[in-house]
Amino acid sequence: MGKFNAALKSMRLRTLPLSLSGVVLGILLAYADYRVDWKVALLVMLTCVSLQILSNLSNELGDVLHGTDTAERVGPSYGLNSGALSIGFMKGLIAGAVVACLVFGGLMIWQSYGTLLALEPVCLMMLGVAAISAAMKYTLGRNPYGYRGLGDIYVFLFFGIVSVLGSYFVAAHTISSWILLLPASGIGLLSVGVLNINNIRDMETDAANRKTVTLRLGLRGARIYQTILTVLGCTCLLAYCAFRFFDIWHYLFVLLIPLYVPVLSMVWTRTGKELDKALPMHVIVTFLTALAMGLGYIIYLF
Repeated sequence: MGKFNAALKSMRLRTLPLSLSGVVLGILLAYADYRVDWKVALLVMLTCVSLQILSNLSNELGDVLHGTDTAERVGPSYGLNSGALSIGFMKGLIAGAVVACLVFGGLMIWQSYGTLLALEPVCLMMLGVAAISAAMKYTLGRNPYGYRGLGDIYVFLFFGIVSVLGSYFVAAHTISSWILLLPASGIGLLSVGVLNINNIRDMETDAANRKTVTLRLGLRGARIYQTILTVLGCTCLLAYCAFRFFDIWHYLFVLLIPLYVPVLSMVWTRTGKELDKALPMHVIVTFLTALAMGLGYIIYLF
């Protein structure tokens, strides 16, 4: 495996649809309420992708440094644990990802507000710094929060609340209603479901170094937890539509809800490497759910 291919593999590009789910939904909902600059929308997505890649690279380095990723690893083998990349090279990739986050994030705020010195741009920049720090400290550092069972909270906040509300706010310069917390929470809960599936798959190898929510719950508890996350996540999305408007197009995403059933079936019947197929399925269904929900509001306008 060449360094370029190894670096791409470590970036885990298959995870990008999940990180874009909340951003895409936030932008589409903002477009349904206000006029949205397409350049701002593009920069929001580029910033989101940069943050996700930074998180993936940092997580791989942190797992290797803490001895979590070993030859017994159940999941896919990436650049570091395959020997294709050195720790020094990985640190360089992480530095590049940080720069990309700062550049795209700065351009995003500038394009949206025309300045970086007003109150709102400064607050957004502070939030951006917090997002960069959170992306890196999941498994990196002396006391990574991902090893203390706090990863679920991080995913819920940054993949759901911050992603949907943040993208909406950057695009529209306001939050039209705090009822937007419902779709934000829905995407956040479904995103936590991806982390939970990943942790169920890795329960055996994580037990030595991590104390994830999944390990604390045990296999049966983690499966129940996955079911609750999925049902509650979809319920939040349905509740938003019910509270806000009543039009058939707003419920377009409901057509995709049955696709979560085979994912849950795998969670309840498989363990270890057999769960690998459930991860991309849940990621893609969550992204399509967010896209369909947002498009339902756009179609309604016409």
